[in-house]
Amino acid sequence: MVQSVEELVLIGEALSNPIRVRILKMLCEKEWYVYEMAKVLGISRQLLYLHLKKLEKAGLVESELRLEPDDPRAKKYYRAKPFKIVIDNDVVKSLKE
Repeated sequence: MVQSVEELVLIGEALSNPIRVRILKMLCEKEWYVYEMAKVLGISRQLLYLHLKKLEKAGLVESELRLEPDDPRAKKYYRAKPFKIVIDNDVVKSLKE
């Protein structure tokens, strides 16, 4: 449950962009490697990282660096964190400043 004004604003900002909502939808279905996700979305990895940073800051997604046996470079994977967002009059009244 959203507990502070700042937390509500971060979530609102994260969900205010259609690309970020698409990213979140993809990450709710499965985890993704950044390169693959950028390709599917048709955007640069740099732009994707900016969107993912907003979603991560809002607590909606998380990332993990992984080393794979056949590749010396670490790959960053993202997945959605479990969340449930409910905003109604009572929630807004109970928000901490």
